[in-house]
Amino acid sequence: MVTQKELEIEQAYKAIETLKDGGVILYPTDTIWGLGCDANNDKAVQKIVDIKQRSESKSMLVLVANDAQLNRCVHFVPEMAWDLIDVTDTPLTIIYSGPKNISQKVIAEDGSIGIRMVKKCFANELTKRFNKPLVSTSANISGTKTPLSFNDIDSAILSAVDYVVDLPSEKNRIAKPSAIIKISESGDIQIIRK
Repeated sequence: MVTQKELEIEQAYKAIETLKDGGVILYPTDTIWGLGCDANNDKAVQKIVDIKQRSESKSMLVLVANDAQLNRCVHFVPEMAWDLIDVTDTPLTIIYSGPKNISQKVIAEDGSIGIRMVKKCFANELTKRFNKPLVSTSANISGTKTPLSFNDIDSAILSAVDYVVDLPSEKNRIAKPSAIIKISESGDIQIIRK
């Protein structure tokens, strides 16, 4: 019998093949199910914009697995951000200024980028093995309700992606989006979403 860990590794490799080919995946994150792609691939990011039917001016957040990946995505990580990443035990997206090595299509109009370091979940395994930042945006058509479980995802989304991660243990999990804060380079914090 295949263990949960073995299944996760198998699914991660299948998802990574799709990501390397510039495809879009539907996958469980540490919060809700998300649409994902290589955050450095403009064409893949555009596919997500098209699938979601959203304005190109709206930014998307990025997932990273560790400190090294975070450092490759932004020019400067404020000390306060490191402290929060270390102590928080719930998903926290932090908005940073000065992104680098990221598709311009992911970056907000003000030049900022939302990044969440994922821990102890499939998305961590996936991002670690892919060794690149991964776009993560809710698996819904823009303007419609965010699906809180796999069963709430619209069939149009399911048929539009290139690969759907198949983890039965994740399909019935009810989740909620992460908290979002913005940290200036001087360490000032602005709460965007609790």
